[in-house]
Amino acid sequence: MITNNIKKDKFLVVSGPCVIEGEDIAFKIAEKLVSICSKLSLPIVFKGSYRKANRTRLDSFTGIGDTKALKILGAIGSKFEIPVTTDIHSSVEAKMAAEYVDIIQIPAFLARQTDILVSAAKTGKVINIKKGQFMSSESMKHAVDKVVESGNQKVMLTERGTQFGYNDLIVDFRGISELKKLAPTILDVTHSVQKPNQTSGITGGNPEYIESLARAGIVNGIDGIFFETHTDRSKAKSDSANMFDIDKVEDLLVNLLSIREATSKF
Repeated sequence: MITNNIKKDKFLVVSGPCVIEGEDIAFKIAEKLVSICSKLSLPIVFKGSYRKANRTRLDSFTGIGDTKALKILGAIGSKFEIPVTTDIHSSVEAKMAAEYVDIIQIPAFLARQTDILVSAAKTGKVINIKKGQFMSSESMKHAVDKVVESGNQKVMLTERGTQFGYNDLIVDFRGISELKKLAPTILDVTHSVQKPNQTSGITGGNPEYIESLARAGIVNGIDGIFFETHTDRSKAKSDSANMFDIDKVEDLLVNLLSIREATSKF
C-alpha cells in the first residue's frame, strides 16, 4: 500500500491536471510537482484523467483519446519513477487502465457501482475510492468491502465534500475520522470547493478556500492531500475554476509540513 511507509510527520501528495490535455503540458506539470515534492521529501502520485466522462455539457472537453492519454500517464510514471493514477468510468475500462497506472481511482459519482469496484479490484492495483457526494462516511464501508471481498486489500478512500443544497459542497471533518477507520484517507481540497451544477453547465468553485481545507485536513490527521493544478489554470480545459495555482504549491506544502510536524507529536 502506497501510504504504509509514510512517516508520521509526512503525508502523501496526489496531484496533477484534471485531464490529460497533451504530452508537453502533462510532463511540465509532473516535472514541477516532482521537483517540489523531492525537495520536501514528500511522496507523490501523479494524477490525470485520461477521459472526462461526467461533463454536464455535450460540448465540454473530454480528452485527447483514451490510449494516447494513458500512454502519457505511463510515460510520466516511468520517467519520474513515481506512481500514477487515473479514474475509470465503467467496468470494462479497469483492465485497460491497469496496463498504464498504479492506482485506479473510482469517481465519487460511481462509488456505489458494484461492477466497477469489483472489476477494479481484480486488477490487483491499489484502488482509490472517492466518497460519493451523496454518501455518508460510514456508508463507504460497503464500497471498501466490495473491493476487499473481491480479493484486493489495497484500498484508499478520498473525501471530496458532501452535497450541500443544489450548488454547493461542504467537508464535514467528523467524517474524516470515520473514513480513517476503514482505510487510509486522502482529502481532495480542490473538488471540495466546487460549485457544481451551475446553470451555465460549467462547474464553478471557490479556490480561495483550498489552503484552509488543506490545513484543517492535516490537523485532522489526513493521510494525504489531493489537489488538481495546472501551469496556467485559466487555460485548463476542465475544472479550471477550482484548481490550485502551481506556483503556490511549494509554499502550501511547506506550510502543511510545519503543521504536520507540530501535530504529529500528539
